[in-house]
Amino acid sequence: MNTRASAHATSRAGPRGMAGESTEPLPGMVPVTVVIAAHNEAEDIGACVASVRWAREILVVENDSVDATVERAGAAGATVFSHPFRSIGAQRNAAIARATQRWVVVLDADERATPAFAAEVAGLLAPRLDETTEAPPRAYRVRRRNYFFGREILHGGWERDRPVRLFDASLRYDERPVHEHVIVEGPVATLREPLHHTPYATLDEYFEKLGRYSRSWAAQHHARGRRVGMSDLLVRPFARVASMLVLRGGWRDGTHGIVLATLAGVSVAAKYAHLWAMQQHHAASEARD
Repeated sequence: MNTRASAHATSRAGPRGMAGESTEPLPGMVPVTVVIAAHNEAEDIGACVASVRWAREILVVENDSVDATVERAGAAGATVFSHPFRSIGAQRNAAIARATQRWVVVLDADERATPAFAAEVAGLLAPRLDETTEAPPRAYRVRRRNYFFGREILHGGWERDRPVRLFDASLRYDERPVHEHVIVEGPVATLREPLHHTPYATLDEYFEKLGRYSRSWAAQHHARGRRVGMSDLLVRPFARVASMLVLRGGWRDGTHGIVLATLAGVSVAAKYAHLWAMQQHHAASEARD
């Protein structure tokens, strides 16, 4: 096994031995469409698709992948199509528009569903004889158990991670570059069973994602007229580190928590540095004009 493969196997090892295992519905039995947006996710996409084989339909929307993402997703049982990338929300919306089922489950390639999660979704969507006049929720939040280099992170704010991931197929994401979310009117419930999430296989992967995210965040806020002050560059990064380690108890996760808090501070600094650079470029352009 090469070095990258070994590091990847180690860092993705968190979800093994998942708690809350239960009998998984048979393949194709749960009336949902699973939507997975992917770009160069060959190392993860097969296992991700396999974890939702209970779904009646699995759609993978990819863009410009140059690895084996398309082949491995198809081999695992997904229907794969390509769509030009504008934002992650737009990618997901393109797949939701093709869904044949009334309900949608959204996953990232680095997430895994458990048999217990499948059983809960199946039970939730099963026809009932005791229907009431009260309208049921159209969307459900899902808790994510997040892993970092083989350890589940239980503090620092990661434990509060509950995105909307099960919802009526008539709903859509907003299409902003970062912090996309499902547009929901009315109550949003929360499922009991979690998804398992391992967002970073290596530190190289973290910094690659950081670069993309910080540039997109800066472009979004620059377009809104956001300005960078001295305190944004000097105070905010350190405040993020202190908030994660002290206020949110990240120190309880040991070295993993300290590394994550430090990386979060770097992320904040990168966002505002990119925004500052955009402001400088804009000011220089106006001066030339």
